[in-house]
Amino acid sequence: MTVLPALIVALLAVLLAPAAHGHGLGLDTAPPFTVGDGTLSVTVEIPSYAESAERRTVSVTAADGDGEPVRDVTYLMGLYRGDQMVFRNYFAGGERLSMDLVAADGPVRIIGEQEPSLGAWRAAPGSQLEVAGEAFREGGLYTFEIEVRAIGGPQGVVEGLGVRTADVTIVDESEFVRPAGGGQVAFTTRSYFDSIDRLDYDEESGAVRFHMPFDWGAEQISHVPVVHVEVRFPKDFAELASPGYSGSLNGVELFDSSVIVDDYTSESQRIVHFVLLQDHVRFVKNSGGGQDGMEFLLEPVDEASFPVMAWTRDESLRVDLSWDPPEILPGQQTRFVFTIRDGATAEPLRDSSYDFVVLQGGEELHRQSGNARVGGDYADYAFAEDGGGPAVIRFENLRGTGQATEFGVVVAPEFGAAALALALASAPAVLLRLRPARF
Repeated sequence: MTVLPALIVALLAVLLAPAAHGHGLGLDTAPPFTVGDGTLSVTVEIPSYAESAERRTVSVTAADGDGEPVRDVTYLMGLYRGDQMVFRNYFAGGERLSMDLVAADGPVRIIGEQEPSLGAWRAAPGSQLEVAGEAFREGGLYTFEIEVRAIGGPQGVVEGLGVRTADVTIVDESEFVRPAGGGQVAFTTRSYFDSIDRLDYDEESGAVRFHMPFDWGAEQISHVPVVHVEVRFPKDFAELASPGYSGSLNGVELFDSSVIVDDYTSESQRIVHFVLLQDHVRFVKNSGGGQDGMEFLLEPVDEASFPVMAWTRDESLRVDLSWDPPEILPGQQTRFVFTIRDGATAEPLRDSSYDFVVLQGGEELHRQSGNARVGGDYADYAFAEDGGGPAVIRFENLRGTGQATEFGVVVAPEFGAAALALALASAPAVLLRLRPARF
């Protein structure tokens, strides 16, 4: 199960916490219903990650104006994907309504038992309510149309409360195999908003372009706290082994903070995240990019900006790394200059012990131990004449804690550019951009 880097998760949690709606996420609270002198709000949740892509659990809960749970609610609920209705039926639950959406052959069918009065579907005793069918083989943005028809059991019928909508995402993953370097390369996309329906790779420029449907209407944008999509490609794909990447959306250049490189989550793939908050989406629209869905463009950047940074797994320590010359060449000595810092305050940590390790092809080539008395130190190393290609610079047992972090580098001249400098880190906490951030 893929896990996002910790700092992405933390960033989104902090920024989205105040939002009442989560349009395009795994959770959305519909606008409240007015019931007598009070209100009732309905929340729909589909976890972004599940053990099986074939089965996703939907939880529907109701709460009053004070946030207290409301039990035994009966809903008339329709599920739509785009303009297509997947189902529309009565459903009921106790503390919550829980159902599994199951990818299966054939048309949509409900597996459970029905109440005699309203005919609402419930889970049979000792089992889970299921809705199964071909419709759930694809991820993307799903809209739930919800009517509250009874409160406190089937006898508590209510009328005329109106219809509310909640929008949630089933994480969509697609693979696109494209010609590259005389062969073929598999690009994988994951969307936490809607499905990626097209991807193109330009061999000449090394640019990756992919498209996702999106409604640029002001009302829709007001319900979008974040758009998060990612593109993955093999780490050993030389044409995209770049010091960094720039991103644009519908021709509008994105802030550096919106394009995040993750080399830790997958051992074999580099992941580039596009994370756009609501203000960023509005910025693109106001800059003339609000049309024809979302067309993302990812382009390699030739020049690294030092230092590059990586955190340890517990995020207590940070290592800043630079090297000279900036192009790492086989047979030529390179000086790696580094500073060991406090992970929270970024203050240099005096008397910091470390092990400096160089690896290539899974083999340890060099190891030296030292003590950064003022927080900073350096190490010299020359790769062999035939040592071009990817390599790893690792810092182990930092300050005697057992904590470690690593940096991926690429030794030229195979790639004809400055060495790649993307922190892998032994922690899911590595987020970096290799140019000074503009936002």
